[in-house]
Formats: sequence, C-alpha cells, structure tokens
Amino acid sequence: MLKAAVIMGSDSDFPTVKACITSLKKFGIPYEVRVISAHRTPYEAEKFASSAIDEGFGVIIAAAGKAAHLGGVLAAFTTLPVIGIPIKSSTMDGLDSLLSMVQMPSGIPVATVAIDGAANAGILAAQIIALGEPEVAAKLVAYKKEMAEGVAAKDAKIREEAAAL
Repeated sequence: MLKAAVIMGSDSDFPTVKACITSLKKFGIPYEVRVISAHRTPYEAEKFASSAIDEGFGVIIAAAGKAAHLGGVLAAFTTLPVIGIPIKSSTMDGLDSLLSMVQMPSGIPVATVAIDGAANAGILAAQIIALGEPEVAAKLVAYKKEMAEGVAAKDAKIREEAAAL
C-alpha cells in the first residue's frame, strides 16, 4: 500500500498535525512524519519530494504556518498530490497560511483544507489512497455511514425534545 508523508515546517505544528495522523491510522494508511522547512532546509524539501514516489508515497501532506510555502515547494518537485494544512499562527489566525496555500501558481496545485483542518487532510489522503486500495475504500464507506447514523440519532433526539416543548 502507498504511504502518506506528513511533513511539518516546524515541530510546533505537531499538536495540530496529530489529528491528521489519527485519521490516517483510522483508515489503515501507513505514514511517515518529518519536519522539513521550506525556508531553512529547502534542499531537504527538494530531496524528499523528488524521491517520494520511489520511496513508496502516494500523497504528501504539508502543514505550515505563516508564509506556509512548504506545500508549494514540495509540489514543485513531485507529481504526487500535495495536501496543505494551514496552521493557525498568532499573527493573522492562520489566514496568512491559508492564503499562501490556496494562491498557488498555475501548474503547482496544493489541495488545501481548513485552517488547523488536520483531520480532514488525513481523510482526503485516505480518499486518494483508496482509489487503488479497496480495503481503504470500504473503511471510508463505513466511516460515512457512521457519520450519517450519528446525525440521524441527533436529529431524532432534537425532534423529540422540540416536540416536548
């Protein structure tokens, strides 16, 4: 099975990124976690992205705050899908990170989730991997069913409470 790479620009991003790892584990996606800075270790970023396919990766998840160039730098050196997680920073509450990721130049896409949306990054990575892995696809179907059942239960409870008013 193809792996997911979870790359952070800084170790301070790890508390947010944990939700991504939890999602990957839920769907049985093997992963590797690294700290690689687009600005402080650009050659390492190039080396990692350039060799990611040969190393068995199917998707790269890039978490970064502030200028948030990590996803774009990685995407420049690979044809793998790159998912960006904009990290909320103290400066602009993550809006700077979000805009850095979604305003990529033509030809270098970075799919981007919500600010601090690490869980969704893991789910999106699972959906990408599931294209070639029926077991992962089945887990995603079960997950969607579980979510729908949860909403139905909440709906029934609210309707009951509302009728009792």
